[in-house]
Amino acid sequence: MVATQAASASPAPHSPPATTKVSARKVNLWYGEKQALFDVELDVYENEVTAFIGPSGCGKSTFLRCLNRMNDTIAICRIQGDIRLDGQDIYDKGIDVVQLRARVGMVFQKPNPFPKSIYDNVAYGPRIHGLAANKAELDEIVETSLRGAALWNEVADRLDQPGLGLSGGQQQRLCIARAIAVSPEVILMDEPCSALDPIATAHVEELIEELRDRYTIIIVTHNMQQAARVSQRTAFFHLGKLIELSPTDRIFTSPEHQMTQDYITGRFG
Repeated sequence: MVATQAASASPAPHSPPATTKVSARKVNLWYGEKQALFDVELDVYENEVTAFIGPSGCGKSTFLRCLNRMNDTIAICRIQGDIRLDGQDIYDKGIDVVQLRARVGMVFQKPNPFPKSIYDNVAYGPRIHGLAANKAELDEIVETSLRGAALWNEVADRLDQPGLGLSGGQQQRLCIARAIAVSPEVILMDEPCSALDPIATAHVEELIEELRDRYTIIIVTHNMQQAARVSQRTAFFHLGKLIELSPTDRIFTSPEHQMTQDYITGRFG
C-alpha cells in the first residue's frame, strides 16, 4: 500500500522544452510616414502552429511578411528591430534573401498556381535552387511534395495538365506542395482558407495538422474557430500592437487582457 502511494505521488515526466524557431524583438514598421507595427515581440516554437488573429488592418499580415522579408518588395516600407531564424538575424546584410525565402515558405490568401502544369508548379523551386541532380530525383521531389500536400492521389494521372485547372481547394494544396518542395523549415500561411468552401477548408486544416510534424507553421486567420482548431499558440494583434500571445486553449478560455476577451467574444472586430 505504501509503495503504491509513493509511486502515485511521483511527479509526471516533463515534456522537453519547446525550441524557439523564430524570435522577434521590438519590431517597428512604417509605410511611408504611417507606422503599422509597434514594438512587436514574440517567439515562435519549432513544430508548432502559431495563429495570428485580430481585426482587419491590425498588422498581423504585415508582421507575417516581415518573417521572410516580403516587405522588402514595397519601396515605401521601412522596418526596425530584430528578427531571428534559429538565432540568425534575417535582416543582416549578408543574408541571401532568395535562400531565406526557401527556408521560410509562404502560402497566400488566394491560391496562385503558376500558369504551368501541375508537375512544373511543384518542380519550379527545386529547379531554380538546384535541388535535383537529374529527372529521376526531380520526379521524386514532385511526388513526395504532392503526397505531403495530400494531393498526389488526386493528380497522379494528370501531372502534365495545367495547375489552374484544379478546383480552388486543390489549387491551394498545390501551392502548399510548391512551398514544401524546397524543404522549408517554416511555412507562413496568410489566410489560406479564406477563398475556400467548408470542405476544402477542412482538407487544408487536416493538412496543417499533418505538416506540423515536419515544419513550423504560422497562420494568419480571421476565423477564430480555425485558430482554435489548428494552432497550439495564438497571438492577438490590435492596431499594430501585439496584445497577447498565449497557448491557444488559454487565450480562448481565460485571456490575460480585456481587449483579447472583448475581441474573441465579438464585442468588436
